[in-house]
Amino acid sequence: MAILSRPLLGHCFPKATSTTNHRKPTPRLLLPPQVALDNPPPSLQRPHPDDPSLHSTWSHRAWVALGSTSVLLSLSKSTIASLQSHTLLEPALAAYIGYLIADLASGVYHWAIDNYGSSNTPIVGDQIQAFQGHHKWPWTITKRQFSNNLHALARSVFFTMLPFDLLPNANPAFHAFAGACAGCIMMSQQFHAWAHGTKSRLPRMVVALQEMGVLVATEEHGRHHRPPYNNNYCIVSGAWNGVLDESRVFEMLEMVLFMRFGVRPRSWSEPNEEWAEDEV
Repeated sequence: MAILSRPLLGHCFPKATSTTNHRKPTPRLLLPPQVALDNPPPSLQRPHPDDPSLHSTWSHRAWVALGSTSVLLSLSKSTIASLQSHTLLEPALAAYIGYLIADLASGVYHWAIDNYGSSNTPIVGDQIQAFQGHHKWPWTITKRQFSNNLHALARSVFFTMLPFDLLPNANPAFHAFAGACAGCIMMSQQFHAWAHGTKSRLPRMVVALQEMGVLVATEEHGRHHRPPYNNNYCIVSGAWNGVLDESRVFEMLEMVLFMRFGVRPRSWSEPNEEWAEDEV
């Protein structure tokens, strides 16, 4: 199945394609007078580039293998069923939609764990702490080994995809959508790592896909790590960033959550010394 690039996406999201690369930060909505962090993140120890915590373990590799297998099985079922039924267009379109949904999902999840919760939050506390550490030391993601970076998402993908993979009758469009969406979500952290990489050190194919808009580019994601720290959350292709940022979707959600529950997102406060970016 050929990878569809950003130009096709422009028919769906015209604003995103015309402004994504040259977008200026939009003015913030009016915030409540008190914007101090209620629960600043816990102290984080500065990582070392060769820290063992950045290395892959056999457990990490096993989860990535299981997650990858579940994705490939779904895509294989889609391919076989589409060839047998001579229906190629619908599965291809479904896979493309899955790719778009994965980018949107990565942005919503990234926004949520960047702004809410702590290391004590059930289930996702470790991921919240890891993302806070990433904001303080963004370079660490480029030092993480492949399976170390992907194993948490791969585990979730495996358990999510397993019931679908066991379905006896394969609908090619459904499996194309599920496989593409799950695969992009699982790989989103690797796309994220490449967005922090130096172009001269990245594989040429990765750089080409970034320049085509198929993968999130270094320049685009770099704006997420600069003031006002409230934009460019999507980390698969970044296709949704223009739509979400210009329409202030996340800012409106933050206001709703504040008015309903009195919870302030971290993006309302200037980063304190606990998680403001620090160089190597």
